Amino acid sequence: MTERLTAAQVDRAAELLRAGALVAFPTETVYGLGGDATDDRAVAAIFAAKERPRFNPLIVHVTDLAAAEPLASFDARARDLVRRFWPGPLTLVLQRSVACPVSALASAGLDTVALRAPAHALAQALLRAVGRPVAAPSANRSGRVSPTTAGHVLAELDDRIAAVLDGGPCRVGIESTVLDLTQTPPALLRPGGVTREQLEATLGPLTAAGAGAPRAPGMLERHYAPVRPLRLQATTVAADEALLAFGEPLRGAAATINLSPTGDLVEAAANLFAALRALDQPHFRAIAVMPVPERGLGAAINDRLRRAARGRAD
Repeated sequence: MTERLTAAQVDRAAELLRAGALVAFPTETVYGLGGDATDDRAVAAIFAAKERPRFNPLIVHVTDLAAAEPLASFDARARDLVRRFWPGPLTLVLQRSVACPVSALASAGLDTVALRAPAHALAQALLRAVGRPVAAPSANRSGRVSPTTAGHVLAELDDRIAAVLDGGPCRVGIESTVLDLTQTPPALLRPGGVTREQLEATLGPLTAAGAGAPRAPGMLERHYAPVRPLRLQATTVAADEALLAFGEPLRGAAATINLSPTGDLVEAAANLFAALRALDQPHFRAIAVMPVPERGLGAAINDRLRRAARGRAD
């Protein structure tokens, strides 16, 4: 059975990670499934526990720039972004250093590495205690809804991992933004907790991800998916559908969860994955999703919803 550790047991979590075991832990975005990024067997175990395709890279978590510098090449742009947004929900895809100790499997065989420093006190304490970079995709089965509480982790990975470090609900509730700095101009691979507007204010216009193998997590066509089908951009709702509302809710649904009654995108992002999990019940035919504005964090919310729905819409 998977151990459920309290915040006071961070040293136990670090001990397990150093021994090659898998430990889920909270970040400000979602819960990550941690493994020693320098241990090939631990990284392989992450893919096995999640049933994740091995061509899909992992994000490597570090405490700060000093811990990240031995792993990758940081140019002036990267250092500026680190000063502005680390620790925080921004992942940088950078050229691996020649002596980078991170398992090649964590980079899916690419010559790049995806790095971020989480803005969560318990995650930072764990990383300091481990003393090594920690690979940590979201702590759920591959393609399913990301977890924002320890209970969500246990619902999917109990008996598959050694422990989950319980730090309560995640504050941001949606994954990190992923930015590829190996391209010119930089490519926004995944929208997330740092918005495109914030990045472009620093870097200028960004380009979109190109074709080919994924260069970062969250780029698969179908991802973040509940079992119930999603119907996007809903302006009506049927009596046998659940409703994922935003702002003033539609009437007539079998059940409703409102991401934000006031239309607050920060609140909506924090509630998204927990709401999808709660509405993913067999007695609902589908989940109707009201429109969310395509601005700020709304871009990240809509990205997750489109991938979860595989493009289904009214």
